[in-house]
Amino acid sequence: MTTFKSFLLLLCISFSLQAHAQEKVTKREVLSLDKGWSFHKGDIPYPVIKGHNATYRNAKAGYVSGVASPNYDDSSWRIVNLPHDWAIEGNVNPDANLSQGYYDRGFGWYRRKFKLDPEDKGKHLEIQFDGISTHATIWVNGTVLHRNWCGYTSMYIDITPYATYGDEINTIAVRVDAEAQEGWWYEGAGIYRHTWLVKRSPLHIITDGVFAHPVKKNDSQWEIPVEVTLYNSGKLPADGEVEVTLFAPDGKQMTTQSKAVSVTALREGITHLPLTVSDPKLWSPDSPSLYKVKTTVKQNGIVTDEVETKCGFRTIRFDNNTGFWLNGENIKIKGVCNHQDHAGVGVAVPDAFWEFRLRKLKEMGVNAYRVAHNPVAKEFMAACDSMGIMVLDENRLFNTSPEYVRQLEWQVRRDRNCPSVILWSVFNEEPMQGTENGVEMVRRMYDVVKKMDPTRPITAAMNGGFFSKYNVSQAVDVGGFNYQIESYDRFHEENPELPLTSSEDGSAFMTRGEYKTDYETHVMDSYDTECAGWGATHRRAWKAVNERPWMAGCFYWTGFDYHGEPTPHRWPTVSSFFGIMDLCGFPKMAYYLHQAQWVKDKPILELVPHWNWPADSIGKPIKVMALSNADKVKLLLNGKEISEQQVDPYEMNTWFVPYKPGKLEAIGYKNGKIVSRTKVETTKEPVQVRLTPDRNNLAGDGRDAMPITVEVVDSKGRHVPTANHMIEFTVTGPAEIIGLGNGDPNCHEPEKGNKRSLFNGLAQVIIQSKEGAGTITLTASTPGLKPAAITINADQVAPIPSIAPEFPPMLLNKWVASPLSTEKPDATRQIADNDMNSWQPVAGNELIKLENANFVILRSTFNPYEAHKTEGGSILFKQLTGKAEIWLNGKQIGSKASDKEEDFTVEFPAVNERCDLRVLLNGTTDSAVGLKGNVTVRTKRAVK
Repeated sequence: MTTFKSFLLLLCISFSLQAHAQEKVTKREVLSLDKGWSFHKGDIPYPVIKGHNATYRNAKAGYVSGVASPNYDDSSWRIVNLPHDWAIEGNVNPDANLSQGYYDRGFGWYRRKFKLDPEDKGKHLEIQFDGISTHATIWVNGTVLHRNWCGYTSMYIDITPYATYGDEINTIAVRVDAEAQEGWWYEGAGIYRHTWLVKRSPLHIITDGVFAHPVKKNDSQWEIPVEVTLYNSGKLPADGEVEVTLFAPDGKQMTTQSKAVSVTALREGITHLPLTVSDPKLWSPDSPSLYKVKTTVKQNGIVTDEVETKCGFRTIRFDNNTGFWLNGENIKIKGVCNHQDHAGVGVAVPDAFWEFRLRKLKEMGVNAYRVAHNPVAKEFMAACDSMGIMVLDENRLFNTSPEYVRQLEWQVRRDRNCPSVILWSVFNEEPMQGTENGVEMVRRMYDVVKKMDPTRPITAAMNGGFFSKYNVSQAVDVGGFNYQIESYDRFHEENPELPLTSSEDGSAFMTRGEYKTDYETHVMDSYDTECAGWGATHRRAWKAVNERPWMAGCFYWTGFDYHGEPTPHRWPTVSSFFGIMDLCGFPKMAYYLHQAQWVKDKPILELVPHWNWPADSIGKPIKVMALSNADKVKLLLNGKEISEQQVDPYEMNTWFVPYKPGKLEAIGYKNGKIVSRTKVETTKEPVQVRLTPDRNNLAGDGRDAMPITVEVVDSKGRHVPTANHMIEFTVTGPAEIIGLGNGDPNCHEPEKGNKRSLFNGLAQVIIQSKEGAGTITLTASTPGLKPAAITINADQVAPIPSIAPEFPPMLLNKWVASPLSTEKPDATRQIADNDMNSWQPVAGNELIKLENANFVILRSTFNPYEAHKTEGGSILFKQLTGKAEIWLNGKQIGSKASDKEEDFTVEFPAVNERCDLRVLLNGTTDSAVGLKGNVTVRTKRAVK
């Protein structure tokens, strides 16, 4: 008995040592998976499963059939890099859904193959999809691991149990259902955000696992109640230490805390490490100071995981009488609502465009952004933090079932460190908003958010039901009005204790560069005279909010035009008219109107319209508007004063000026002094194309992108605002054109390619860098005008860490072995379709010991690729050990006479049916035979 106990003790010690050896101690790696996806547009039906054996295998992990199978033939598929939106690559279709921009969506498949180093074995491995539109099913190595039910939430998928290493290939397959719709706007189609592979030690910080949002304790003292969630994917309990360190905006280390932790295997553990700070720099739109919390996990003094989290110190308060307070200052929220698409790229927006779009908004005077009506990219949130844009962070689906609560929890967990987030919104315009059911649903969603983030108020964007007995304003911290100007005063009187904001207003219509409304041609003037029946003009909406001190502010619908929802029109209009800017980000008149109302630190003065009118307009009155933050504006035509007007800060200034070619000029005065000037001039005929890049260089990382403005100018270099030339583009050097646009909501030209017409003088071409440094040259030409060419430098930068795509031959790694025998068996013998037990699965790369036997048969099956069907192919057995006969579909196609371990290749003829491959192995009694290396089925064509 003592001997047996000793044996058990030694066995346990041995297992413990082996387990410890497998617990990889390594720092986190975050690797891009964006490159090299095989893509097929359209659905490919699952194969019909018939027969007992096929049905049995279909129900097993790793044995998926059809497109999701690792050995599916995708050799003819197109190779794409992510982010990718296949809808925007198509043409508009009058039979498609107008709300989705008349773009066909449908279904699509993506496949990605990659290798993992043997050193990765024992690490925690996670693949991340930041966004897939709309619903998706994801397989890894033949096993379905995730089903996604929202086009805006991220997916974090633990692939550790399913991963293979060394020469083995890992295969991700994604089926995207973009027929599913969540919104009434353009949602795109495909894997439209980034993808990642994250490698971590078994004991690690979970994704989005650090909560470090500062809280003010008194006049000078602040606390960051850091909460860290750990996970242990190892085989044994893990002991370690968590350390958190705060760094100032200048990089200076400020304070640190540490704590010992112990996490059970396959469990989470939460630890709290508060940091105290005195008199930090405050975050605000004018000064977005960001601090950094570095969270480190150590085991035996060695760093095993590390995460850096940005945070900002600021206070927010919504007051029922005085509106919104930031850092103790009473300010108005001057916000816009926006969808996430852009001209030319759809929803596959390059990261650099978030900065471009936010910069345009800040220049307009915007200090807040409502993400309508869904979570946005994490890169967008980071840009709001760093640029100083406050965010109303909005949930997509109003639902309290477990799946949708999970999605809400993900959103709050990901974004709760962002100092930019000042409000959570649990829904937008839900029919149940004025019912008891709606109140009960909001109560539950409210509780979910507050448990995860007690620091911020919660709202719901209501467009009705305010005066119902039961309505959701009774269950939120801040009441949100969508288009309810007439209800502001009554609701405030009846609910005097509830802080209020306009969560959405406006819905005014404008077509950039147009100054006469024509409903027949679907053109809306740019004088702020047209709006939706439920909405208001820009001027009326802002006045209603600004004159009520208890209204926290507003979020205009919308900052940018967007594909789809072509209200108030239908086909042939394919995008919206609501934008303050068009789809490209070119300003409409409303841009300058809001700039005049919202910007206080510099003089603003703009004139509309242009001054290029046809000859028959001479002498006819042209409506002229000046948009200014001056006290007075004087208007002159060709040097002759027309009149001087006091500036109305809401309505601005209007004249009707008899048209005469020349120069229309405005002069702004403040306290009797000239503070601003502007002019519009009648130009000559265009003579040359002009290109204006947003920046002078691109990072040569294969991701950086920029918009380039396209226009034509006259002999004096003046922009011609009425030009509509078709422009053709060519690009050389390390870049490519990824999108085109012109802001015309009625334009049907493709948004991909190399041609685009100007619309009222402007178009946009978007270029994206390739990897590497060099000079990029973009040329633009049109018949009859002098072409334009610009050069942009692509700077050498460190490549984004990524994992290389693989395009390997077919790998056979699912084998079964016959019973051992002393007599040579029939290699072609049939196995009963319902026999799941006499032949046993065998692990790849492991030999079979012939215990008191001489023969064994290994069997695998595969579907031939298209090339195999027409040309045949070959099968390479790496390190085949033992004498062998190779049989395919009942015919011997090769034999190996040596019993030594060696690589062995056999060829096979063209074959159409499913292939039954058998390897009859022969060895001496008690010898080891088998497949020590991989078995690959190759084509006669070169692999991609």
